[in-house]
Amino acid sequence: MTPLSSLSNLTHPAAGHLVGLAAEQKSQDVTDWAARVGWVVGLLLVIALVYWLMREGWKWRGTLQGDLPELPQAPDPAELGPARLHLSGRYHGSTTAGQWLDRIVAQGLGTRSRAELTLTEQGLAVVRPGASDFFIPAAGLRGARLDKGIAGKVLTEGGLLVITWQLGDRLIDSGFRSDHAAEHTAWVDALTELSGGPSEAAATSHDTEGAR
Repeated sequence: MTPLSSLSNLTHPAAGHLVGLAAEQKSQDVTDWAARVGWVVGLLLVIALVYWLMREGWKWRGTLQGDLPELPQAPDPAELGPARLHLSGRYHGSTTAGQWLDRIVAQGLGTRSRAELTLTEQGLAVVRPGASDFFIPAAGLRGARLDKGIAGKVLTEGGLLVITWQLGDRLIDSGFRSDHAAEHTAWVDALTELSGGPSEAAATSHDTEGAR
């Protein structure tokens, strides 16, 4: 046997071992990628299912609330008279009065949005970019209070202005938060005065402990 042949025989096993390791590593990489893709697809399916269930629940709730009348629209600005108060902030949702988790979604009241509120002697005009505007006539106001939660949304104590009003035969709580929370107290006083005093439902503050 020549020296060259001996060297070839010595290096053959090592080369074979290296080739085997490379093949094993490649197989492992392919397996890892397959597992990751499967996990991502599974997660996306779960998210899609949850979204679908939420959407169906929303539609079902809207169907149950189908008897809710259409939202009143504000009269011409000339008929509204001078503004007593103006507020810029957010609309956080509406519920059946006194039931902070019984969310109302019919007539667009379930859509959270920015909001501009204007209070006059005629009532409260609510302008919502990207959602339905509505108007609460003074005769429909039932009071206001400071609270911390509505429609599953929890804020700091007193961080929410909740207005109770009548729509058809239903009493509704609607929650707003001003960009300047210090304005809330003035709004409670003005709305209470305009409504002739808080109703029993409007005077009720809800315990939202543990709802976060």
